[in-house]
Amino acid sequence: MPDTASPIRVLLVDDHQVVRRGLRTFLEVQDDIEVVGEAADGEQAVERAAELAPDVVLMDLKMPKVDGIEALRLLRERGSTARVLIVTSFTEHRTMVPALRAGAAGYVYKDVDPEALAGAIRSVHAGHVLLQPELAAALLAEDVPAPPQGRGGTLTDREREVLSHIADGRSNREIARSLHLSEKTVKTHVSNILMKLDVADRTQAALWAVRNQQQ
Repeated sequence: MPDTASPIRVLLVDDHQVVRRGLRTFLEVQDDIEVVGEAADGEQAVERAAELAPDVVLMDLKMPKVDGIEALRLLRERGSTARVLIVTSFTEHRTMVPALRAGAAGYVYKDVDPEALAGAIRSVHAGHVLLQPELAAALLAEDVPAPPQGRGGTLTDREREVLSHIADGRSNREIARSLHLSEKTVKTHVSNILMKLDVADRTQAALWAVRNQQQ
């Protein structure tokens, strides 16, 4: 029986046309990925995301007018459900940490192998968080105020179980399979976790879990 699943809708955001063209050329040969639009800066990215409703946004960090981090914040404020994958040439943790805190689902470098890029898009679309161990360590080492006492204390045992799986980068489908729950039930638990922890998305929930496991 043929696969009738809709392709992953991707928006390309980079101020260099040659980069966007290269990304488009590769991604357009992927059967399960569709490039639905492009933007040359963060301001355009927010506008195009509202217009096109992409599943995944490939976002550069350093752009004119509105940079990638500010665009991430604006996307979140305006209710975009797109998963944002940072495509960057920066390797310093101090550059990536703010992007993850602003809601990015992960990052890859611009010299990434094409097949690995396609895999990363599929991964974040499935709900994974692409958080490298060394970057998690950098997040924990930051001089960031600790969460208030008792924050997360209202989570149920099942919600804590789900949160642990989120921190491991698992998608809702994988969590459902592991805990013998329906995906709908897992989605409800995730929504409750985000509300109780007062975080915007599962990436920030994962960071919260990692930090609190170390305390």
